[in-house]
Amino acid sequence: MSALARYRQEWFGNIRRDTLAGMVGTFALIPEVIAFSFVAGVDPAVGLYASFVISVVIAFTGGRPGMISGAAGSVALVAAALVRGHGVQYLLAATLLCGLLQVVFGILRLHVLMRYVSRPVRTGFVNALAILIFSAQVPHMLHVTWHTYAMIALGLVIIYTLPRLFSAIPSPLICIVVLTVVSILCPMPLHTVADLGRLPDSLPHLVWPDVPFSLDTFNIIAPYALAMASVGVLESMMTARVVDDLTETHSSKRQECMGLGIANIAVGLFGGIAGCGMIGQTVGNLRYGGRGRLSTFVAGAFLLLLMVALRPWVAQVPVAALVAIMIMVSASTFSWSSLRDLVHHPRTTSVIMLATVAVVVGTHDLAAGVAVGVLLNGLFFAFQVSGMLSVSNTLSADGQTRTYIVNGQVFFASSDSFADAFDLHDTARHIMIDLTHAHIWDMTAVGMLEELIGKMEAQGMDVQLIGLNGASTRLLAQHTRLQPAQ
Repeated sequence: MSALARYRQEWFGNIRRDTLAGMVGTFALIPEVIAFSFVAGVDPAVGLYASFVISVVIAFTGGRPGMISGAAGSVALVAAALVRGHGVQYLLAATLLCGLLQVVFGILRLHVLMRYVSRPVRTGFVNALAILIFSAQVPHMLHVTWHTYAMIALGLVIIYTLPRLFSAIPSPLICIVVLTVVSILCPMPLHTVADLGRLPDSLPHLVWPDVPFSLDTFNIIAPYALAMASVGVLESMMTARVVDDLTETHSSKRQECMGLGIANIAVGLFGGIAGCGMIGQTVGNLRYGGRGRLSTFVAGAFLLLLMVALRPWVAQVPVAALVAIMIMVSASTFSWSSLRDLVHHPRTTSVIMLATVAVVVGTHDLAAGVAVGVLLNGLFFAFQVSGMLSVSNTLSADGQTRTYIVNGQVFFASSDSFADAFDLHDTARHIMIDLTHAHIWDMTAVGMLEELIGKMEAQGMDVQLIGLNGASTRLLAQHTRLQPAQ
């Protein structure tokens, strides 16, 4: 399929389901975007405008069809400190720089770093996000009357039972309509969307950050912009990978990275806060059939329609309806099979997954959880590989030549075990080190080998290296004077 035909298919290959699923995604966006706007210390309108711009722009420029992006996630946590210290105008400037950096990340292909995020880390990421989505609904269920619980229960019944009878329209949309009608016909003490914060009452317009164009300004915004760009790319790449797994398709992570950057530049020009991929809303979009770019576009366009043209009606939507939808999204996002896998998978795999979950839930920082998971994964991997190194030896009949046979990987974590396998006071005068089934990986291993041979030669031994592969030979030749035997 040509690129043009594939792009057309991504837009118009699933029109009805993409449109309806995108509308569900819009309602799933509203409470989280408003909540994270408060976290960032900005007016809800700033986050809602940003989500509209991001969704519409990235629908054209992104590389992962069916993915919902908006102004939420750890980016808001990073932005909060900048807003508190310097104000919203500096946030807009940081958003522009953040988008530019993300475009540069895409040009430099830094998205390939996602290859180092293992499956246990991805599973922990998804589970932690599901927990955070659910925990974000808890405040809406505290200090309320029984009417709220009854409406949430009714919403969940509609969401989970209606698809068995009728599936032409996503059940969350029907849930919102039914609960809104019920709350209007039978007035009761319920919180509505209007209670969450001021909704936009006009279209977004182009703005330019009102900050001095100077080196001092750059020094203020640069650290925040870099952090926002890194966190945003990380969350978007993780979300894209989850979508790849759920849909059994592939996507261009580089294009998604650059598309996110372009979208955030547009956001900064329209007075919004930087955003990224939103896995909860994306999973909800997929659950109700959204697979193409049209679903992403509709999620943003319908948000603007709701916030401006239909603002009086949206304001009356009970928060209980949104809570019911987000509880469903949370349950759908969580990998329930991972609980069973805790028993069957290797202990290190379970530790990595649980550590990722614990850090994310404890800090509300998805990037921190992923970083800890990747670090643990690297440490466990290094420990396991280092344990696979073995060194055996044989002595010739005349007792003058000892041959050490090395099997495995020689690197920083295994270099001490490698050195301990050699007898520096051996009576044999000729030492052969056979590395046919080994590989020298790093400077720690190179330095250990050079030091070991130097000590042996100081004891009067004649040492020869044999069997080195090409890469190991080149590494030794570049950084030592050792000459492997031919």
